[in-house]
Amino acid sequence: MNLPKHVRLVEVGPRDGLQNEKQPISIADKVRLVDDLSAAGLQYIEVGSFVSPKWVPQMAGSAEVFGQIRQKPGVTYAALTPNLKGLEAAIAAGVSEVAVFGAASEAFSQKNINCSIDESLARFAPLMAAARENGIQVRGYVSCVLGCPYEGEIDPRRVAHVTRELFAMGCYEVSLGDTIGTGTPGKTRQLFEIVSREVPRDKLAGHFHDTYGQALANIYASLLEGICTFDSSVAGLGGCPYAKGASGNVASEDVLYMLNGLGIHTGIDLDALVAAGQRISDVLGRRNGSRVAGARLSAE
Repeated sequence: MNLPKHVRLVEVGPRDGLQNEKQPISIADKVRLVDDLSAAGLQYIEVGSFVSPKWVPQMAGSAEVFGQIRQKPGVTYAALTPNLKGLEAAIAAGVSEVAVFGAASEAFSQKNINCSIDESLARFAPLMAAARENGIQVRGYVSCVLGCPYEGEIDPRRVAHVTRELFAMGCYEVSLGDTIGTGTPGKTRQLFEIVSREVPRDKLAGHFHDTYGQALANIYASLLEGICTFDSSVAGLGGCPYAKGASGNVASEDVLYMLNGLGIHTGIDLDALVAAGQRISDVLGRRNGSRVAGARLSAE
């Protein structure tokens, strides 16, 4: 069994994690979270999203957050930009890397961004051109790769098609998202085997929600398929406002604990990460979604 020696964790808590919270979150608390994550050794942090506050109120103030965080050399501070207007705002805020998102489900695409899959991909063309002109890297997301709340199971070949299109238009990496958390290890391995016929495995990442308690098992299955990059969210924050029943992302602390146990290097300090997750959980007045954090804190 050959497992990778190094794994990169993409921390999505400040964006994908906080976007679904109901109560207001101050700019200062968002800044503190990002700075805590930087201090813990995360090398990639998705800080915010340049979308209309009308649709995602929690992402209002992303420019202010970027302006106030303490950016460490060697750390990527990224933002989600669904369109050219969002990219222009991100550029003005000094963002050096952005992400775009598509879906493998037609119904989800319509519910999420009010257009078909092909229409959504076409909309990215001017954004990708502008990003190239400004020297900005673009990462891609594909939602509902293992199941959709409206369509049920998704054919992996549809995932491969969208992933190939994003990669061909210039996304240096494409993250495959189990948005509603219904995936299982066998289907996860099959998914990456099929998608990797179109896009190299070292250009793919996994994004797993833990709705059915399968996220860590799916990450392990992905490791067996040669995938070395995974999205995770501190304290298991998150969900999806357009996917009914979707629970939080897999907790960064829990992923790190498993990777440490496998002897896989990440460069992240688990104690510092647990502290960061507990701090933002206290701010939100909610239970910490990380089982590792819960076990460690109860043992103190």
